[in-house]
Amino acid sequence: MEKVIRDNQVAVLYSPGFGAGWSTWNTENESMLYHPMIVDIVLSNEDDWQVKAEALASLIWPDAYLGGLQDLAVKWIPIGTLFKINEYDGSESIEYKESSGWSIA
Repeated sequence: MEKVIRDNQVAVLYSPGFGAGWSTWNTENESMLYHPMIVDIVLSNEDDWQVKAEALASLIWPDAYLGGLQDLAVKWIPIGTLFKINEYDGSESIEYKESSGWSIA
């Protein structure tokens, strides 16, 4: 899977706004976490980035729910970091294994 990597960090797409999740509402499409073209559109911060991102996402994932697209953001995560996307009421957040107090049996 192609990813955007800069300064040893991977660009991860997530939707922190309430209403709908981006990747958590489309778990069958893991590429939604990293898609380089969507990352570039979001990072461009152009006035119409949402329109461009929605048009492209509709072509790439025609059956995906794109409600979380309006709040898409990019989080830079160091290469090799274990993480997961959590969702509450449509708001996605990123949880890191090493900072979550996980225990090993």
